[in-house]
Amino acid sequence: MTNKVTSNSRDHSLFDAELSGAVLNMHLLGRLVRWLKPYRFMLVLSTVLVLIASYAAVVMEVLISRVLVDYIIVGETESPMPDMGMIELTIWVERQTGLSSLNSAGLLFFIVMVLFALAGHWHRLTLTSAIVKGLRDLRQDLFAHMETRPSSFYDKVPVGRVMTRVTNDIEALFEMLRGVGSLIGEFVPFFVALAVMFSTSVKLTLLLLALVPVVGVATYFFRRSSREVFRRVRNSVSSLNQSLQENLSGIQVVQLSGREDKNLGEYTALNKENRRQEYRSINLATFYGAFNDSLTAIGLGLIIWFGAGEVVQDEMTLGGVILFTRFMGMLFTPVVTLGEQLNVLFRAMASGERIFQALDWDEQIHEPASPVTLPPRIRGKIEFRRVSFDYEVGNPILQDVSFVVKPGEKLAIVGPTGSGKSTLIKLLGRFYDFPDGMLFLDDVDINHLHSRDVRSRVGVVLQDFHIFSGTILDNILLGDPTITRDMAIAAAKTVNAHGFISSLRDGYDTLLQERGTNLSQGERQLLAFARVLAADPEVLVLDEATASIDTETELLIQDGLEKLMADRTAILIAHRLQTIQQADKILVLQSGEVLEYGSQTELLELKGLYHTLHELQFQDLKTVSG
Repeated sequence: MTNKVTSNSRDHSLFDAELSGAVLNMHLLGRLVRWLKPYRFMLVLSTVLVLIASYAAVVMEVLISRVLVDYIIVGETESPMPDMGMIELTIWVERQTGLSSLNSAGLLFFIVMVLFALAGHWHRLTLTSAIVKGLRDLRQDLFAHMETRPSSFYDKVPVGRVMTRVTNDIEALFEMLRGVGSLIGEFVPFFVALAVMFSTSVKLTLLLLALVPVVGVATYFFRRSSREVFRRVRNSVSSLNQSLQENLSGIQVVQLSGREDKNLGEYTALNKENRRQEYRSINLATFYGAFNDSLTAIGLGLIIWFGAGEVVQDEMTLGGVILFTRFMGMLFTPVVTLGEQLNVLFRAMASGERIFQALDWDEQIHEPASPVTLPPRIRGKIEFRRVSFDYEVGNPILQDVSFVVKPGEKLAIVGPTGSGKSTLIKLLGRFYDFPDGMLFLDDVDINHLHSRDVRSRVGVVLQDFHIFSGTILDNILLGDPTITRDMAIAAAKTVNAHGFISSLRDGYDTLLQERGTNLSQGERQLLAFARVLAADPEVLVLDEATASIDTETELLIQDGLEKLMADRTAILIAHRLQTIQQADKILVLQSGEVLEYGSQTELLELKGLYHTLHELQFQDLKTVSG
């Protein structure tokens, strides 16, 4: 394996950069088809169903105008307006059933209406189902991809940005795809109705079509204006919520300092601003609705004025005039819907670009092409050989660090904050890339091992112990099928966690709240020890693992720690020197360099940094005890 180029050279700001935001990105849509392709049958079926529903919608209007009004009421059989075969079908039903013409037409209308309702419902059901399943697969693939990005990625990219891609951006794609389906449902009747209208009266159809661009322009300007108005509404609501959260979460400080009136005044000002912005959005929406209603009224006026003249001149039937009034909504609604969907489409294209940017982000820990296989049980020897490392170029964290931890040896690492202690552990866990020949596990270059194999042999207990949703047992097992319930309980007993777990009502089956808030800090730490012990690693790392535990709890785990570290190589990182008395060797780091290395006796005799830290801490203890 050759030395690798680390991810430090990547420009992670690109992950947060503004993307092109093209209204229609065909390449992106083409990539999206990959996740919809497995459900293509459902999409085809949905398309067929929407065509049936659209045809039925037009037929219902023809039954009312051409059959009921012209044929049955007026008795008009000859008309330039096509009846789509409904008159003949009405006559056939009349002959077959013996019903009157009116009842036969009513029966046909009922059948077509049921067909319209069922086809429309199945269309929406199959379309939504196909979209949800496709986006479910996309979300799962995106989650799996982001879960395998290295720590170096999350050092540079806020987690909130990633969460937005997995949640909000996927939801934006759902709204877009569902909107495309609704557009099909609107535009199919639009074109069918247009064909029927042209065959009935070209002049009147052209008059009505002249209003369609007006609706389109009005919709465009409304969406353009409302975008800024709605943004201000969202910002004002956000400010209200932020103010409310700050005041309620800090209610004790508010009351102690007598800030109730001042805070109320500030909240009232924010509330007035929110009301002002809400009024603007309401006025804009009301004006737009009134404008569209006015255009509808103008369209009705044109139909009545022009259609009446056509009826008088026998160039158009009364049913034709009624049909035009019924079809007018089919002309205007798709244009309004299209305007609404353009905004959705714009947002979805930006969301899609962000999603695929995340999927294309190939940063990862480099794994060996032919990894070395470790034996079932390793000795646990660790060697750092002239390790130098930096998270950012020009800002070195570790410089020429070398030391060896023998199998079964206990090494303590101490040093000021920022000296590189935790970085050593992250490198040992293969969370970052670094050149070959620096770090060895049982004399095998760690870069020649698969990261999963390394992490299964190195158990780490961090100060910030993470609790997952589920039971206490789930948090010990972590889904490892090789660990049984009895093994988990035995591990908990070893680290003295069994006592508090057994005192809970449901014991090991107790459900933990978010981040384990129904446990104390000490109990969570004991649970962390049980989790690591159950996995039975050969190398144990304690990174400030007892820093947040009270003295009584710390005494409880001392016996457990001795058993936990027995026959294991252990690395202990701590600021409190009294927690590392059992260490065989102590490594003192300062500014990323090895300053001192040896046993505690040897370091105290050096009279160096460790001696100073030791004197300061234990002098404080003597003062307190005195």
